[in-house]
Amino acid sequence: MNNLLRVFHDRWQKARMVVAFVAPYKKQVAFSLVALLFTATIMLSIGQGIRLMIDRGLATQSVELLTQYMLIFILLIISLALGTFTRFYWVTWLGERVVADIRCKVFDHLIHLHPGFFENNRSLEIQSRLTADMTLLQTVVGSSVSVALRNLVMLLGGVVWLFITNAKLTALVLVSVPLVVAPILVFGHRVRRLSRQSQDKVAAVGAYIGEILGQIKTVQAYNHQEIDKINFHRHVEDAFAIAKQRTIQRAWLITAVIILVFGAVGLVLWVGGMDVIAGQISGGELAAFVFYSVIVGSAVGSISEVLGELQRAAGAAERTVELLSAPSQIVSPAHPKSLLNVSGHIEIEQLCFAYPSRPDVLALNKLSLTIKPGEMLALVGPSGAGKSTLLDLLLRFYDPQFGCIKLEGIDIRRLEITALRASFALVSQNPILFYGTISDNLRYARQDATDAEVEIAAKAAYAHEFIVNLPRGYQTHLGDAGLGLSGGQKQRIAIARAILANAAILLLDEATSALDAESEYWVKQALSQLMAHRTTIAIAHRLSTVKSADRIAVLNHGRVEALGTHAELMATSELYARLAALQFET
Repeated sequence: MNNLLRVFHDRWQKARMVVAFVAPYKKQVAFSLVALLFTATIMLSIGQGIRLMIDRGLATQSVELLTQYMLIFILLIISLALGTFTRFYWVTWLGERVVADIRCKVFDHLIHLHPGFFENNRSLEIQSRLTADMTLLQTVVGSSVSVALRNLVMLLGGVVWLFITNAKLTALVLVSVPLVVAPILVFGHRVRRLSRQSQDKVAAVGAYIGEILGQIKTVQAYNHQEIDKINFHRHVEDAFAIAKQRTIQRAWLITAVIILVFGAVGLVLWVGGMDVIAGQISGGELAAFVFYSVIVGSAVGSISEVLGELQRAAGAAERTVELLSAPSQIVSPAHPKSLLNVSGHIEIEQLCFAYPSRPDVLALNKLSLTIKPGEMLALVGPSGAGKSTLLDLLLRFYDPQFGCIKLEGIDIRRLEITALRASFALVSQNPILFYGTISDNLRYARQDATDAEVEIAAKAAYAHEFIVNLPRGYQTHLGDAGLGLSGGQKQRIAIARAILANAAILLLDEATSALDAESEYWVKQALSQLMAHRTTIAIAHRLSTVKSADRIAVLNHGRVEALGTHAELMATSELYARLAALQFET
């Protein structure tokens, strides 16, 4: 019983979510409903028009009456067309508007979720759901629901007119109702389950496409196309297999409904025909009754088909609700502390942290460190020592399980997140650029920067010269991830962006390790401009970078194993001396 209540509660919550997005558009919903009722009423009136044409036009052999009722019939058809146009416009508008709002709401929520969420949820799969699932929801909100409501009105109105026309024949039609409902219940449950599986498979297809095409150079460099084609075909076939099962169940549902409903109509025609021959009813009444029977049968068939669409949409809605309800583990406090002046004083106390995907492995283990304002601290150590993890915690992409980080004496968990992150400028090993112009990428750190400020930052990063030599200068469009620029050029744009941010603390994540000698030279010149008068924390592998640091922290197994200058560590730290011999240039 508890499980049934829980399932009902979950479904009600999902329905409420969709209703909440429709609620702001009450006027448009009202227009749609009025048009829907109008068209349904006109459609039901056509049955009476047919009866009058036969009984008072054809039966009386009056050309005048026949013409009169034919004109009424044409007027009904025109009214039906105009009503259908109005209904179609507003219902489609509503579907497009609601789905646009859902997309924006989901994106607004996702963009604030902590990075740990995306460790367990593939970004490309989420992207697929924001397209494929939303398209399905649009179809349902903008079409299927309207069709279902319209056919429900037609069903109810048709049954009423059936009783009015001939109660005896109506009883025969109603006998088929339980026979129609039964397959809907049986097959509907199966369709819903398969629809959710189908959406998952389609999302996996989209995610695989995005991953492969996003890394197309690596794919082609290793001649991996044939293997990827096989893998992609397997994903597609898996999706097709589920879709085939779902289609079979829906086809059985529709087939059963058609056989039962129109079988009942055939029975009614036979019984009604016998009554016409016996003179108990007129030919017009039988024609009207058959018309209403077809309407009722079509309405039931359409509703059963729409139920299949609604079952599929339920699967899409479930995943959408899951995304919207996913909590962010990194949030600003209700009453944040003010961060008035950032000098760059950082205290790290007994920091312990394990990634959510590896909760039993400590990436940082009781790490303590103090960083003075204006100094450059280099972080060195073997792979997995915790260097990049420390930068993630400084930016509060994650919170530690134990210990704390203080900025200007305040625990960063007591600061407003945007204020905290505005205190840092990050330059990573692989510079992140976005599709758009160079100017757009430079302004990513500060949207209100003037053209003059952008140019000053580019000159300070030694990027201005190569930018102005591009076809359209600062308005040159870049491909995805900065496609079209060299590694050194991308890095200098990233440095110019950090200069434009004008943050008090600079985080460098191996900013020169992947560059050739010439690019490294220019990037180092740019970095020297960026680091001036700033607190700098740099993950470094190259000796030339480490030598210029005020202090060097040697990390190993998530701890600070040694701390000092280059000369001091060469004499006192065996691990540092070994790293220098193996990794650094001399």
